[in-house]
Amino acid sequence: MARVLLTNAYFYRLDRKQWRDARPYPPLGTLLASAVLREAGHAVHVHDGSLTEGPDSLVHSLKDHAPQVLVIHDDGFNYLTKMCLTVMREACLRMIALGREHGCRVVVNSSDASDHPEAYLMAGADAVVLGESEDALRELVGHWSAGTAWHAVANVAHLAPDGSVRRASKRPVMRDLDALPLPAWDLIDLAPYRRIWMRSQGRFSLNAATTRGCPFKCNWCAKPIYGNRYNSRSPEHVVRELELLRAQAAPDHIWMCDDIFGLKPGWVQRFADLVEARGIRIPYKIQSRVDLLLESDTIDALVRSGLEEVWVGAESGSQHILDAMDKGTRVEQIAEATRLLKAKGVRVGFFLQFGYPGETDADVERTIRMVEELLPDDIGVSVSYPLPGTPFFERVRTELGDKANWSDSDDLAMMFRSTHRPAYYKRLHRYVHARYRRRQALHALSQAFSGRSGDLRRGLSLLYYLPAVLVGRIRLSAA
Repeated sequence: MARVLLTNAYFYRLDRKQWRDARPYPPLGTLLASAVLREAGHAVHVHDGSLTEGPDSLVHSLKDHAPQVLVIHDDGFNYLTKMCLTVMREACLRMIALGREHGCRVVVNSSDASDHPEAYLMAGADAVVLGESEDALRELVGHWSAGTAWHAVANVAHLAPDGSVRRASKRPVMRDLDALPLPAWDLIDLAPYRRIWMRSQGRFSLNAATTRGCPFKCNWCAKPIYGNRYNSRSPEHVVRELELLRAQAAPDHIWMCDDIFGLKPGWVQRFADLVEARGIRIPYKIQSRVDLLLESDTIDALVRSGLEEVWVGAESGSQHILDAMDKGTRVEQIAEATRLLKAKGVRVGFFLQFGYPGETDADVERTIRMVEELLPDDIGVSVSYPLPGTPFFERVRTELGDKANWSDSDDLAMMFRSTHRPAYYKRLHRYVHARYRRRQALHALSQAFSGRSGDLRRGLSLLYYLPAVLVGRIRLSAA
Protein backbone atom coordinates (compact mmCIF):
# COMPACT_ATOMS: atom_id res chain seq x y z
CA MET A 1 0.00 0.00 0.00
CA ALA A 2 1.30 3.46 -0.90
CA ARG A 3 0.50 6.91 0.46
CA VAL A 4 -0.83 8.74 -2.60
CA LEU A 5 -1.68 12.42 -3.04
CA LEU A 6 -3.69 13.36 -6.12
CA THR A 7 -4.07 16.87 -7.43
CA ASN A 8 -5.10 18.69 -10.59
CA ALA A 9 -3.37 21.31 -12.73
CA TYR A 10 -6.24 23.57 -13.73
CA PHE A 11 -6.41 26.70 -11.57
CA TYR A 12 -9.44 28.91 -12.16
CA ARG A 13 -7.68 31.95 -10.74
CA LEU A 14 -4.96 31.66 -13.39
CA ASP A 15 -7.54 31.72 -16.19
CA ARG A 16 -8.92 35.24 -15.91
CA LYS A 17 -11.96 34.68 -18.11
CA GLN A 18 -13.12 31.62 -16.20
CA TRP A 19 -12.46 33.17 -12.80
CA ARG A 20 -14.58 36.17 -13.77
CA ASP A 21 -17.29 33.83 -15.06
CA ALA A 22 -17.54 32.39 -11.51
CA ARG A 23 -18.94 28.97 -12.44
CA PRO A 24 -16.19 26.59 -11.29
CA TYR A 25 -16.49 22.81 -11.30
CA PRO A 26 -14.51 20.34 -9.17
CA PRO A 27 -11.89 18.17 -10.94
CA LEU A 28 -14.11 15.20 -11.72
CA GLY A 29 -11.43 13.15 -13.48
CA THR A 30 -9.10 13.56 -10.50
CA LEU A 31 -11.81 12.39 -8.11
CA LEU A 32 -12.49 9.32 -10.24
CA ALA A 33 -8.78 8.42 -10.34
CA SER A 34 -8.71 8.90 -6.56
CA ALA A 35 -11.58 6.44 -6.13
CA VAL A 36 -9.80 3.88 -8.33
CA LEU A 37 -6.57 4.07 -6.31
CA ARG A 38 -8.44 3.99 -3.01
CA GLU A 39 -10.34 0.91 -4.17
CA ALA A 40 -6.95 -0.69 -4.95
CA GLY A 41 -6.02 -0.34 -1.27
CA HIS A 42 -3.83 2.76 -1.25
CA ALA A 43 -4.03 5.55 1.32
CA VAL A 44 -5.42 8.37 -0.82
CA HIS A 45 -5.74 12.10 -0.25
CA VAL A 46 -6.71 14.84 -2.70
CA HIS A 47 -5.33 18.35 -2.95
CA ASP A 48 -7.95 20.27 -4.93
CA GLY A 49 -6.07 23.22 -6.38
CA SER A 50 -8.91 24.47 -8.57
CA LEU A 51 -9.82 27.51 -6.45
CA THR A 52 -6.39 28.17 -4.89
CA GLU A 53 -3.96 30.93 -5.84
CA GLY A 54 -1.73 28.57 -7.79
CA PRO A 55 0.61 25.57 -7.67
CA ASP A 56 2.44 26.54 -4.49
CA SER A 57 -0.72 25.76 -2.53
CA LEU A 58 0.31 22.12 -2.98
CA VAL A 59 3.11 22.50 -0.42
CA HIS A 60 0.74 22.32 2.57
CA SER A 61 -0.73 19.01 1.43
CA LEU A 62 2.70 17.57 0.72
CA LYS A 63 3.76 18.42 4.26
CA ASP A 64 0.53 17.27 5.88
CA HIS A 65 0.24 13.90 4.11
CA ALA A 66 3.89 13.05 3.31
CA PRO A 67 2.90 11.07 0.19
CA GLN A 68 5.17 8.57 -1.48
CA VAL A 69 3.44 9.17 -4.82
CA LEU A 70 2.14 12.43 -6.28
CA VAL A 71 -0.41 12.00 -9.09
CA ILE A 72 -1.09 15.19 -11.06
CA HIS A 73 -4.27 14.23 -12.87
CA ASP A 74 -6.30 16.73 -14.84
CA ASP A 75 -10.03 16.49 -15.40
CA GLY A 76 -10.19 15.11 -18.93
CA PHE A 77 -13.97 15.56 -18.93
CA ASN A 78 -13.68 19.35 -18.72
CA TYR A 79 -13.16 21.09 -22.07
CA LEU A 80 -11.04 23.75 -20.34
CA THR A 81 -8.25 21.24 -19.67
CA LYS A 82 -8.36 20.07 -23.29
CA MET A 83 -7.27 23.55 -24.41
CA CYS A 84 -3.72 22.84 -23.15
CA LEU A 85 -3.16 26.39 -21.87
CA THR A 86 0.47 27.36 -21.27
CA VAL A 87 -0.29 28.94 -17.91
CA MET A 88 -1.56 25.56 -16.71
CA ARG A 89 1.43 23.71 -18.16
CA GLU A 90 3.75 26.01 -16.23
CA ALA A 91 1.73 25.39 -13.07
CA CYS A 92 1.99 21.63 -13.56
CA LEU A 93 5.75 21.80 -14.09
CA ARG A 94 6.02 23.72 -10.83
CA MET A 95 4.06 21.00 -9.01
CA ILE A 96 6.33 18.33 -10.45
CA ALA A 97 9.29 20.17 -8.93
CA LEU A 98 7.51 20.49 -5.58
CA GLY A 99 6.71 16.79 -5.56
CA ARG A 100 10.32 15.87 -6.26
CA GLU A 101 11.53 18.24 -3.54
CA HIS A 102 9.36 16.34 -1.08
CA GLY A 103 10.69 12.95 -2.14
CA CYS A 104 7.69 11.79 -4.19
CA ARG A 105 7.51 9.71 -7.27
CA VAL A 106 5.52 11.86 -9.70
CA VAL A 107 3.14 10.79 -12.46
CA VAL A 108 1.15 13.13 -14.72
CA ASN A 109 -1.99 12.59 -16.79
CA SER A 110 -3.52 15.35 -18.91
CA SER A 111 -4.31 16.25 -22.50
CA ASP A 112 -1.20 18.37 -22.80
CA ALA A 113 1.03 15.73 -21.19
CA SER A 114 -0.37 13.11 -23.58
CA ASP A 115 0.54 15.40 -26.49
CA HIS A 116 3.92 16.50 -25.11
CA PRO A 117 5.18 13.94 -22.55
CA GLU A 118 8.77 15.06 -23.04
CA ALA A 119 8.05 18.48 -21.48
CA TYR A 120 6.78 16.87 -18.27
CA LEU A 121 9.39 14.11 -18.10
CA MET A 122 12.24 16.58 -18.63
CA ALA A 123 10.78 18.65 -15.79
CA GLY A 124 11.20 15.71 -13.42
CA ALA A 125 8.09 13.54 -13.70
CA ASP A 126 8.88 9.84 -13.37
CA ALA A 127 6.08 8.88 -15.73
CA VAL A 128 3.31 10.26 -17.92
CA VAL A 129 0.14 8.25 -18.41
CA LEU A 130 -0.91 8.70 -22.02
CA GLY A 131 -4.64 8.84 -22.68
CA GLU A 132 -7.12 6.97 -20.51
CA SER A 133 -5.60 6.69 -17.07
CA GLU A 134 -7.39 4.50 -14.53
CA ASP A 135 -6.06 1.01 -15.34
CA ALA A 136 -2.55 2.33 -16.02
CA LEU A 137 -2.48 4.30 -12.76
CA ARG A 138 -3.69 1.34 -10.76
CA GLU A 139 -0.96 -0.86 -12.23
CA LEU A 140 1.79 1.77 -12.06
CA VAL A 141 1.21 2.76 -8.43
CA GLY A 142 0.94 -0.94 -7.57
CA HIS A 143 4.41 -1.55 -8.99
CA TRP A 144 5.85 1.47 -7.18
CA SER A 145 4.29 0.32 -3.92
CA ALA A 146 5.72 -3.21 -4.33
CA GLY A 147 9.08 -2.05 -5.64
CA THR A 148 8.73 -4.07 -8.84
CA ALA A 149 9.58 -3.22 -12.46
CA TRP A 150 7.16 -0.74 -13.95
CA HIS A 151 8.60 0.60 -17.22
CA ALA A 152 6.53 -1.76 -19.38
CA VAL A 153 3.16 -0.65 -17.96
CA ALA A 154 0.90 0.01 -20.95
CA ASN A 155 -0.06 3.64 -21.72
CA VAL A 156 2.94 4.93 -19.73
CA ALA A 157 5.83 7.04 -21.04
CA HIS A 158 9.16 7.57 -19.26
CA LEU A 159 12.66 8.86 -19.98
CA ALA A 160 15.25 6.37 -21.13
CA PRO A 161 18.86 6.65 -19.88
CA ASP A 162 19.82 8.40 -23.12
CA GLY A 163 17.19 11.10 -22.50
CA SER A 164 14.74 9.89 -25.14
CA VAL A 165 11.07 9.33 -24.39
CA ARG A 166 10.04 5.69 -24.25
CA ARG A 167 6.38 4.87 -24.75
CA ALA A 168 5.06 1.52 -23.62
CA SER A 169 2.42 -0.37 -25.59
CA LYS A 170 -1.10 0.99 -25.90
CA ARG A 171 -3.77 -0.35 -23.61
CA PRO A 172 -7.22 -1.27 -24.96
CA VAL A 173 -9.78 1.38 -24.10
CA MET A 174 -12.07 0.65 -21.18
CA ARG A 175 -15.48 -0.55 -22.31
CA ASP A 176 -17.21 -1.54 -19.06
CA LEU A 177 -17.42 1.88 -17.44
CA ASP A 178 -19.86 0.57 -14.84
CA ALA A 179 -16.94 -1.41 -13.36
CA LEU A 180 -15.38 1.85 -12.18
CA PRO A 181 -16.19 3.19 -8.70
CA LEU A 182 -18.08 6.44 -8.36
CA PRO A 183 -15.87 9.54 -7.98
CA ALA A 184 -14.49 10.16 -4.49
CA TRP A 185 -16.57 13.27 -3.78
CA ASP A 186 -15.93 12.84 -0.06
CA LEU A 187 -12.23 13.69 -0.49
CA ILE A 188 -12.73 17.38 -1.32
CA ASP A 189 -14.56 20.30 0.24
CA LEU A 190 -17.48 21.43 -1.91
CA ALA A 191 -18.39 24.40 0.29
CA PRO A 192 -16.15 26.92 -1.58
CA TYR A 193 -17.72 25.90 -4.88
CA ARG A 194 -21.19 26.30 -3.44
CA ARG A 195 -20.38 29.79 -2.12
CA ILE A 196 -19.10 30.98 -5.51
CA TRP A 197 -22.05 29.52 -7.40
CA MET A 198 -24.65 30.90 -5.01
CA ARG A 199 -23.06 34.33 -5.12
CA SER A 200 -22.81 34.46 -8.93
CA GLN A 201 -25.77 32.34 -10.09
CA GLY A 202 -28.07 31.87 -7.12
CA ARG A 203 -27.85 28.09 -7.36
CA PHE A 204 -25.23 25.34 -7.01
CA SER A 205 -24.13 23.19 -9.94
CA LEU A 206 -21.98 20.04 -10.00
CA ASN A 207 -20.58 17.96 -12.87
CA ALA A 208 -21.07 14.37 -13.95
CA ALA A 209 -19.91 12.35 -16.97
CA THR A 210 -21.89 9.52 -18.53
CA THR A 211 -19.65 8.67 -21.50
CA ARG A 212 -16.11 8.73 -22.83
CA GLY A 213 -14.97 9.79 -26.25
CA CYS A 214 -16.67 10.94 -29.42
CA PRO A 215 -17.04 8.94 -32.64
CA PHE A 216 -17.45 11.98 -34.89
CA LYS A 217 -14.44 13.33 -36.76
CA CYS A 218 -14.53 17.13 -36.86
CA ASN A 219 -11.02 17.74 -38.13
CA TRP A 220 -10.13 20.44 -35.59
CA CYS A 221 -11.23 18.51 -32.49
CA ALA A 222 -8.44 17.08 -30.32
CA LYS A 223 -9.09 13.85 -28.41
CA PRO A 224 -5.82 12.93 -26.68
CA ILE A 225 -7.48 11.16 -23.73
CA TYR A 226 -10.40 9.12 -25.06
CA GLY A 227 -9.98 9.32 -28.83
CA ASN A 228 -12.65 8.51 -31.41
CA ARG A 229 -14.13 5.63 -29.43
CA TYR A 230 -17.43 6.10 -27.66
CA ASN A 231 -18.29 4.13 -24.54
CA SER A 232 -21.18 4.78 -22.19
CA ARG A 233 -22.09 4.08 -18.60
CA SER A 234 -25.48 2.47 -18.13
CA PRO A 235 -28.38 4.73 -17.19
CA GLU A 236 -28.65 2.74 -13.93
CA HIS A 237 -25.03 3.55 -13.02
CA VAL A 238 -25.50 7.24 -13.78
CA VAL A 239 -28.66 7.39 -11.69
CA ARG A 240 -26.74 5.85 -8.78
CA GLU A 241 -24.28 8.74 -9.00
CA LEU A 242 -27.06 11.31 -9.11
CA GLU A 243 -28.56 9.75 -5.99
CA LEU A 244 -25.14 9.96 -4.30
CA LEU A 245 -24.69 13.59 -5.29
CA ARG A 246 -28.15 14.50 -4.07
CA ALA A 247 -27.49 12.84 -0.71
CA GLN A 248 -23.98 14.25 -0.21
CA ALA A 249 -24.11 17.70 -1.83
CA ALA A 250 -27.72 18.53 -2.81
CA PRO A 251 -26.85 20.32 -6.09
CA ASP A 252 -29.52 22.44 -7.74
CA HIS A 253 -28.19 21.69 -11.21
CA ILE A 254 -25.91 19.22 -13.04
CA TRP A 255 -23.56 19.77 -15.96
CA MET A 256 -23.38 16.51 -17.91
CA CYS A 257 -19.91 17.19 -19.25
CA ASP A 258 -19.80 14.52 -21.96
CA ASP A 259 -18.56 15.54 -25.40
CA ILE A 260 -21.78 13.97 -26.74
CA PHE A 261 -24.58 13.13 -24.32
CA GLY A 262 -26.89 10.16 -24.87
CA LEU A 263 -25.64 8.99 -28.26
CA LYS A 264 -26.33 5.29 -27.64
CA PRO A 265 -29.78 4.31 -29.05
CA GLY A 266 -32.42 4.12 -26.34
CA TRP A 267 -30.13 5.52 -23.64
CA VAL A 268 -31.92 8.82 -22.98
CA GLN A 269 -35.30 7.11 -22.97
CA ARG A 270 -34.18 4.59 -20.33
CA PHE A 271 -32.51 7.38 -18.35
CA ALA A 272 -35.74 9.39 -18.35
CA ASP A 273 -37.71 6.37 -17.13
CA LEU A 274 -35.31 5.80 -14.22
CA VAL A 275 -35.19 9.47 -13.23
CA GLU A 276 -38.98 9.58 -13.09
CA ALA A 277 -39.30 6.27 -11.24
CA ARG A 278 -36.79 7.24 -8.54
CA GLY A 279 -37.85 10.85 -8.20
CA ILE A 280 -34.41 12.38 -8.75
CA ARG A 281 -35.14 14.85 -11.51
CA ILE A 282 -32.40 17.51 -11.32
CA PRO A 283 -32.17 20.25 -13.98
CA TYR A 284 -29.16 19.62 -16.19
CA LYS A 285 -27.12 20.93 -19.12
CA ILE A 286 -25.54 18.92 -21.94
CA GLN A 287 -23.45 19.23 -25.09
CA SER A 288 -24.85 17.60 -28.22
CA ARG A 289 -25.05 17.69 -32.00
CA VAL A 290 -27.98 19.13 -33.90
CA ASP A 291 -28.41 16.02 -36.05
CA LEU A 292 -28.67 13.78 -32.99
CA LEU A 293 -31.28 16.01 -31.38
CA LEU A 294 -33.53 15.56 -34.39
CA GLU A 295 -33.84 11.81 -33.92
CA SER A 296 -37.23 10.41 -32.94
CA ASP A 297 -38.48 11.41 -29.44
CA THR A 298 -34.94 12.30 -28.28
CA ILE A 299 -35.83 15.84 -27.20
CA ASP A 300 -39.00 14.67 -25.44
CA ALA A 301 -37.04 12.07 -23.44
CA LEU A 302 -34.34 14.61 -22.56
CA VAL A 303 -36.93 17.10 -21.32
CA ARG A 304 -38.66 14.39 -19.33
CA SER A 305 -35.40 13.60 -17.51
CA GLY A 306 -34.69 17.23 -16.57
CA LEU A 307 -32.89 18.78 -19.54
CA GLU A 308 -32.72 22.54 -19.12
CA GLU A 309 -29.99 23.66 -21.54
CA VAL A 310 -28.17 22.31 -24.60
CA TRP A 311 -24.95 23.63 -26.10
CA VAL A 312 -24.46 22.62 -29.72
CA GLY A 313 -21.42 23.00 -31.94
CA ALA A 314 -23.09 25.24 -34.48
CA GLU A 315 -19.62 26.57 -35.45
CA SER A 316 -20.66 28.42 -38.64
CA GLY A 317 -23.67 29.57 -40.61
CA SER A 318 -21.83 28.73 -43.82
CA GLN A 319 -22.32 25.22 -45.18
CA HIS A 320 -19.02 25.16 -47.03
CA ILE A 321 -17.17 25.92 -43.79
CA LEU A 322 -19.03 23.14 -41.97
CA ASP A 323 -18.09 20.80 -44.80
CA ALA A 324 -14.46 21.91 -44.69
CA MET A 325 -14.43 21.11 -40.97
CA ASP A 326 -15.84 17.61 -41.64
CA LYS A 327 -18.57 18.58 -39.22
CA GLY A 328 -21.20 16.31 -40.74
CA THR A 329 -24.10 18.66 -39.98
CA ARG A 330 -26.11 21.10 -42.04
CA VAL A 331 -27.11 24.70 -41.39
CA GLU A 332 -30.76 23.68 -41.79
CA GLN A 333 -30.37 21.17 -38.94
CA ILE A 334 -29.06 23.92 -36.65
CA ALA A 335 -32.21 25.93 -37.30
CA GLU A 336 -34.59 22.98 -36.92
CA ALA A 337 -33.03 21.71 -33.68
CA THR A 338 -32.99 25.21 -32.20
CA ARG A 339 -36.67 25.75 -32.91
CA LEU A 340 -37.66 22.34 -31.55
CA LEU A 341 -35.67 22.82 -28.35
CA LYS A 342 -37.08 26.28 -27.77
CA ALA A 343 -40.60 25.00 -28.34
CA LYS A 344 -40.01 22.51 -25.50
CA GLY A 345 -38.71 25.25 -23.19
CA VAL A 346 -35.04 24.20 -23.45
CA ARG A 347 -32.34 26.88 -23.49
CA VAL A 348 -29.97 26.68 -26.46
CA GLY A 349 -26.33 27.74 -26.59
CA PHE A 350 -24.21 27.98 -29.76
CA PHE A 351 -20.47 27.33 -29.90
CA LEU A 352 -19.20 29.50 -32.77
CA GLN A 353 -15.82 29.30 -34.45
CA PHE A 354 -14.30 31.92 -36.73
CA GLY A 355 -11.12 32.01 -38.77
CA TYR A 356 -11.17 28.51 -40.22
CA PRO A 357 -9.03 28.36 -43.40
CA GLY A 358 -11.00 29.53 -46.41
CA GLU A 359 -13.55 31.52 -44.40
CA THR A 360 -14.60 34.71 -46.21
CA ASP A 361 -16.26 37.88 -45.00
CA ALA A 362 -19.50 36.54 -46.50
CA ASP A 363 -19.15 33.39 -44.37
CA VAL A 364 -18.66 35.49 -41.25
CA GLU A 365 -21.78 37.48 -42.06
CA ARG A 366 -23.75 34.26 -42.65
CA THR A 367 -22.80 33.07 -39.17
CA ILE A 368 -23.81 36.35 -37.57
CA ARG A 369 -27.12 36.37 -39.42
CA MET A 370 -27.79 32.79 -38.33
CA VAL A 371 -27.31 33.87 -34.72
CA GLU A 372 -29.56 36.90 -35.15
CA GLU A 373 -32.30 34.90 -36.85
CA LEU A 374 -32.28 31.87 -34.52
CA LEU A 375 -31.47 33.94 -31.41
CA PRO A 376 -30.00 31.25 -29.14
CA ASP A 377 -30.09 31.90 -25.42
CA ASP A 378 -26.30 32.18 -25.24
CA ILE A 379 -23.26 32.07 -27.50
CA GLY A 380 -19.61 31.18 -27.07
CA VAL A 381 -17.28 32.76 -29.63
CA SER A 382 -13.83 31.41 -30.40
CA VAL A 383 -11.32 31.24 -33.24
CA SER A 384 -9.92 28.12 -34.87
CA TYR A 385 -7.26 26.68 -32.57
CA PRO A 386 -4.89 24.01 -33.97
CA LEU A 387 -4.14 21.30 -31.41
CA PRO A 388 -1.77 18.35 -31.91
CA GLY A 389 -3.23 15.12 -33.20
CA THR A 390 -5.82 16.75 -35.44
CA PRO A 391 -5.91 16.92 -39.26
CA PHE A 392 -6.38 20.67 -38.88
CA PHE A 393 -3.10 20.92 -36.93
CA GLU A 394 -1.25 18.99 -39.63
CA ARG A 395 -2.73 21.26 -42.28
CA VAL A 396 -1.38 24.45 -40.68
CA ARG A 397 1.69 23.02 -38.92
CA THR A 398 4.18 24.85 -41.13
CA GLU A 399 2.51 28.18 -40.33
CA LEU A 400 2.77 27.83 -36.55
CA GLY A 401 5.41 29.90 -34.82
CA ASP A 402 6.83 29.69 -31.32
CA LYS A 403 3.38 30.26 -29.83
CA ALA A 404 1.63 26.90 -30.24
CA ASN A 405 -0.86 27.14 -27.35
CA TRP A 406 -3.04 29.85 -25.86
CA SER A 407 -1.88 31.23 -22.51
CA ASP A 408 -5.43 31.26 -21.08
CA SER A 409 -8.93 30.71 -22.45
CA ASP A 410 -9.36 34.43 -23.23
CA ASP A 411 -6.26 34.48 -25.44
CA LEU A 412 -8.05 33.93 -28.78
CA ALA A 413 -4.74 34.23 -30.63
CA MET A 414 -4.83 33.34 -34.33
CA MET A 415 -1.73 31.14 -34.63
CA PHE A 416 -1.78 30.49 -38.38
CA ARG A 417 -2.39 32.54 -41.53
CA SER A 418 -6.09 33.12 -42.02
CA THR A 419 -8.13 35.51 -44.15
CA HIS A 420 -7.48 38.43 -41.79
CA ARG A 421 -4.78 39.51 -39.39
CA PRO A 422 -5.03 38.35 -35.75
CA ALA A 423 -6.28 41.74 -34.49
CA TYR A 424 -9.37 41.40 -36.68
CA TYR A 425 -10.52 38.30 -34.80
CA LYS A 426 -10.16 40.04 -31.45
CA ARG A 427 -12.46 42.78 -32.75
CA LEU A 428 -14.76 40.22 -34.33
CA HIS A 429 -15.28 38.55 -30.93
CA ARG A 430 -16.57 41.82 -29.47
CA TYR A 431 -18.54 42.68 -32.60
CA VAL A 432 -20.43 39.39 -32.70
CA HIS A 433 -21.37 39.68 -29.04
CA ALA A 434 -22.50 43.30 -29.57
CA ARG A 435 -24.75 42.41 -32.50
CA TYR A 436 -26.12 39.43 -30.62
CA ARG A 437 -26.93 41.51 -27.53
CA ARG A 438 -28.56 44.16 -29.70
CA ARG A 439 -30.76 41.57 -31.41
CA GLN A 440 -31.66 40.02 -28.04
CA ALA A 441 -32.62 43.41 -26.67
CA LEU A 442 -34.80 44.28 -29.65
CA HIS A 443 -36.56 40.94 -29.43
CA ALA A 444 -37.12 41.23 -25.69
CA LEU A 445 -38.50 44.77 -26.01
CA SER A 446 -40.76 43.68 -28.85
CA GLN A 447 -42.13 40.86 -26.73
CA ALA A 448 -42.66 43.18 -23.76
CA PHE A 449 -44.50 45.86 -25.68
CA SER A 450 -46.67 43.32 -27.48
CA GLY A 451 -47.85 41.99 -24.13
CA ARG A 452 -46.28 38.55 -24.52
CA SER A 453 -43.53 38.93 -21.95
CA GLY A 454 -45.25 38.77 -18.58
CA ASP A 455 -45.83 41.49 -16.01
CA LEU A 456 -44.76 45.11 -15.81
CA ARG A 457 -41.68 44.27 -13.74
CA ARG A 458 -40.37 42.11 -16.61
CA GLY A 459 -41.00 44.91 -19.08
CA LEU A 460 -39.21 47.49 -16.97
CA SER A 461 -36.21 45.22 -16.48
CA LEU A 462 -35.68 45.26 -20.25
CA LEU A 463 -34.73 48.93 -20.06
CA TYR A 464 -31.31 47.60 -19.08
CA TYR A 465 -30.85 46.68 -22.76
CA LEU A 466 -31.82 50.08 -24.12
CA PRO A 467 -28.22 51.35 -24.66
CA ALA A 468 -27.47 48.29 -26.80
CA VAL A 469 -30.56 48.97 -28.89
CA LEU A 470 -29.70 52.64 -29.41
CA VAL A 471 -26.22 51.78 -30.65
CA GLY A 472 -27.78 50.50 -33.86
CA ARG A 473 -25.68 48.67 -36.44
CA ILE A 474 -22.09 48.51 -35.23
CA ARG A 475 -19.25 48.57 -37.71
CA LEU A 476 -16.73 45.76 -37.38
CA SER A 477 -13.86 48.16 -37.99
CA ALA A 478 -14.86 50.05 -34.85
CA ALA A 479 -15.84 47.06 -32.72
